[in-house]
Amino acid sequence: MGLTGKSVGKNASRGDEYRKKKDGELLVALAGNPNVGKSTVFNILTGLHQHTGNWTGKTVATAVGYHKKDGKSYQITDLPGSYSLSAHSAEEEVARDFICFGGADAVVVVCDATRLCRNLGLVYQILEITPHVLVCLNLMDEARRGGIHIHTEELESLLGVPVVATSAGKGEGIENIIKRLEQTKACKPAVVRYGETLEAAVEMLLPYTEKVCGERLSARFTALRLLENNAEFLKKCDAFLDGALLSDEIRSAAGQARAYLFEQGYTEEKIIAEIAASIMHTAEETAEAVAESQKKADGLCLADRIFTSRLWGIPVMILLVAMIFWLTIVGANYPSDLLSQGFNRLEPLLHSLLLKTGMGVFFADMLTYGLYRVLAWIISVMLPPMAIFFPLFTFLEDVGYLPRVAFNLDGMFSRCNACGKQALTMCMGLGCNAAGVVGARIIDSKRERLIAILTNNFMPCNGRFPAIITVSAIFFAGVTGVSSLITSLVLAAVIVLGVTMTLLTSKALASTILRGERSSFILELPPFRRPQIGKIIVRSVLDRTVFVLGRAVAIAAPAGVLIWLLSNLTVGGVAITTLVSEFLDPLGRLMGLDGAILLAFILGIPANEIVLPLCVMIYLSSGTLSEIGSLSSLAGTLSANGWTWTTAVSFILFSVMHWPCSTTLMTIKKETGSVFYMILSFLLPTVCGVAACMLFHAVTGLFMT
Repeated sequence: MGLTGKSVGKNASRGDEYRKKKDGELLVALAGNPNVGKSTVFNILTGLHQHTGNWTGKTVATAVGYHKKDGKSYQITDLPGSYSLSAHSAEEEVARDFICFGGADAVVVVCDATRLCRNLGLVYQILEITPHVLVCLNLMDEARRGGIHIHTEELESLLGVPVVATSAGKGEGIENIIKRLEQTKACKPAVVRYGETLEAAVEMLLPYTEKVCGERLSARFTALRLLENNAEFLKKCDAFLDGALLSDEIRSAAGQARAYLFEQGYTEEKIIAEIAASIMHTAEETAEAVAESQKKADGLCLADRIFTSRLWGIPVMILLVAMIFWLTIVGANYPSDLLSQGFNRLEPLLHSLLLKTGMGVFFADMLTYGLYRVLAWIISVMLPPMAIFFPLFTFLEDVGYLPRVAFNLDGMFSRCNACGKQALTMCMGLGCNAAGVVGARIIDSKRERLIAILTNNFMPCNGRFPAIITVSAIFFAGVTGVSSLITSLVLAAVIVLGVTMTLLTSKALASTILRGERSSFILELPPFRRPQIGKIIVRSVLDRTVFVLGRAVAIAAPAGVLIWLLSNLTVGGVAITTLVSEFLDPLGRLMGLDGAILLAFILGIPANEIVLPLCVMIYLSSGTLSEIGSLSSLAGTLSANGWTWTTAVSFILFSVMHWPCSTTLMTIKKETGSVFYMILSFLLPTVCGVAACMLFHAVTGLFMT
């Protein structure tokens, strides 16, 4: 759900580019529908730890790893999950282009045994491109539990390629994939037969495509693409074939074949539709021939009747979020205090040690009271809640609950003239807004993708949660955490606020600068799966907690030094931070905040994690922090500087609604290719945040005077 340092190991790389293989190395591509366990197969084969989540639309780029067996070396590329190779999305385009042009020696197509028909559609499309295919029939354990029996030998006979049955979650059958890869060299795969008219048109083009494609590209596949007349993809094919495909001779032959189809009553749309329909019809026939179901479908399971219910779906969602926050708050108080006390004991020892090295008092104070104290604050306040929150949230992801969230919110996005897939990117934003922005690639429509990108920052990310949790615990639950349930409800309300603002701004954008028709959206609900607790803990701690904390520390260290300098360097006897905060104070007061808080938000653009410690340091004219990380001492510092419950609410409101961090802004610039949309993404939440804070301050002022 969030950006990670290296979600795969040191031997892995990411990107869409094609990679050269070493002499004697076999290049294997892993393809498959989303949520079929493809990344799990990849992790087992390569020994890497790529982030795998039980929800649709997870992988966007490719991941590469390596496997050695019996003296042979394999370079394995995990392609984005795709339902087809029609290239209606970025994932499909990456997968299609790699299979066509990436030079794979074999393609392993991972299929969901519980949904064989849908998965075989992709298998048949890939078989049209290359005969060197192995079908990995995964999730066989779930199929057995569902009363589904698949005759793998018969399936292998009908497809004409090796079929391996696996249960990747349990590590069963994976070794057979490598054992049978050699058999893909001599495959004679099944061929999808289209209608008589289409087949005649294909035959008209085959003499020409066979001549130019040779062994580099499937002649039949290329002929079909010429009939579809996909200009963008044909240009790629032409470049791959050194400019031989789009010659005048082949253009003329393709024109004649298409003219023949038009004479028979075909249109552009009918050509594409008949090709797709024939593939799915063949997939259906194959699935019916090899799969037996001993249980009748009984509609939605009991859990889904609750989680996706119109009456209970959203209340249960809010309750689960509140429960996660309650457990986070209750569990974080004690270890936070312990860490704070430990850092406090070490501080005088560090200062003394620095002085003994011959370092001057100025630099010793800067490193101790600037760098060390802010780092200690970050670790003691951020680490405990993250170490609890991330595993709990990862648990919901792993069992398959997050697609249910998207299902519950799809209707709301529809009424906002936005895409239901935006609910998925919004969930990604809870981990990291930059990840949510990248995740918007799963949305096909450019207009709807821009809406998702521009509104993602309204979801509070993992960098903002610690500050929100801390302020909520101090001003609404009390530092002892006796009323932690109240804090949990506050945080659940924060999520609801983020969702509400996302919907409202999506509606506003769809009605103004990003007008357009809403695209269709089909959301697949994956089955609930037994969570793998060990992997959840490792993944959430290493990939999320450690990464986020490491990023915060890396940014907070120089920020701590900078703030200490700004707090201790004076102009006319007044600290620089004091001068700037006094300048911002009138605006801050109108928002129910103050100048120090606004300055902290501004200086916290590199990372939201450091806003609260920056705020505390600015309050102290000496630039030092008397107590480190303790909620009690923090409460005293904030109260001494005029904080009340209304200040806390305004702080939370502005935490939810203010400019994205620098990482997210740069990601928006990269994904949109536009400085305009980057600036708009900065202004949109900021204007909303300033307006919301001013309105709240004005309303509370009327009742409290």
